[in-house]
Amino acid sequence: MKKNLNQNTERTYVEVRLITPMGIIVSVSGCDYYISYDRLPWFREAKVSDIFNVKMCGNDGIRWEALNVDLEIDSLIHPEQYPLVMKRTVNEV
Repeated sequence: MKKNLNQNTERTYVEVRLITPMGIIVSVSGCDYYISYDRLPWFREAKVSDIFNVKMCGNDGIRWEALNVDLEIDSLIHPEQYPLVMKRTVNEV
């Protein structure tokens, strides 16, 4: 599902193109990016409808509302510059 962001002649949109057993492929303005479940585990057990429900978040981010996941587009382009850091709360085991 495509979502347009701005009214300029250059349109920014995001869509999930493919869901695989190992990750998802997201297209942002025609550029495809692979997101591995190993890198972002929140997608692994998500409902398919929630994964496909992605929207632009400002000019430089994308958001999955139902999953409470926000990503900067730059983190898709340069994942090595954005190491995944997960902190557990006291209640998590």
